Amino acid sequence: MTVEATTERVLRLLALLQRRPSWTAAELAAELGVTDRSVRRDVERLRAIGYPVHAMAGVGGGYQLGAGTRLPPLLLDDEEATATAVSLRLASGGTVAGAGEAALRALAKLDQVMPPRLRAEVRAVHGATETLVGTGVEIDAEVLVTLARACRDAVRVRFHYAGRDGSGRERTVEPVRMVTTGRRWYLMAWDVDRDDWRTFRLDRMRDVAATTWRFRAREHPDPVAYVQRSVTAAPYRYLARVRLHARPDQVSELVPPQVGRVEEDDRDGWCVLVVGADDLDLIALHVARLGFEAEVLEPPELRQTAALLARRLAAMAGTG
Repeated sequence: MTVEATTERVLRLLALLQRRPSWTAAELAAELGVTDRSVRRDVERLRAIGYPVHAMAGVGGGYQLGAGTRLPPLLLDDEEATATAVSLRLASGGTVAGAGEAALRALAKLDQVMPPRLRAEVRAVHGATETLVGTGVEIDAEVLVTLARACRDAVRVRFHYAGRDGSGRERTVEPVRMVTTGRRWYLMAWDVDRDDWRTFRLDRMRDVAATTWRFRAREHPDPVAYVQRSVTAAPYRYLARVRLHARPDQVSELVPPQVGRVEEDDRDGWCVLVVGADDLDLIALHVARLGFEAEVLEPPELRQTAALLARRLAAMAGTG
């Protein structure tokens, strides 16, 4: 067998090891069309050039690509390369400090090695796409990494947290999960001082530091649902519940999770929208724009606001 053929087979072996966590020797041999002995030789070739391929004991044996001290070159098929390039273009406008520049650098490197046909496809997708996003709050990447490790290792975190009124104090929490709405990042954690679950905005955290205090995991609410409830209710002066003549999925398509949450209703063909705001006019306008038959459940003041708004709109239309 020629050197070129051997090199091509070794690259195929590397691609297989990157595709899933583990392979038996027999599976690799079948995929490559070679013997188990050839697989073992190719694994040794990968190890010789710095790839940490681990052998697993057991019936049939097996191999696993471990984490090394350096990021190895990735072998991507056409679909993976296209998806990665498109994702990097989207990430270049993200809310993580430095991530945009890093995404552009990675995209430039990928663009250099992509075949011309794939490069043209990615540029066509980019050229035909516009991204509509609200103004996001930029988060320090180091804060994300610190909190992610604390969630993983179950260690307490301390940080200075600024309230909405500008006041602040040191908090000690047991972090569970971070949740992003696309515009902001939130941490769901057990507040040690208040002895309760809390939601914290990452952009209001300062001097974030993991401690050495390990904690035992508690039963906790679903992080996504909990953060959504906090985001749509807690920060606002008014919390409204409106019954809509529509299926939950129809409303969810129109209402982003950071704006409101949709609940099931006892009446068939109806659902309940829970939305918060500091101004009842905004809630009335938002619900009206959805275009569904609506019934205000609470607060009662929203009915009065909707009636006044209806009279103003009728007068504007010349029908009042």
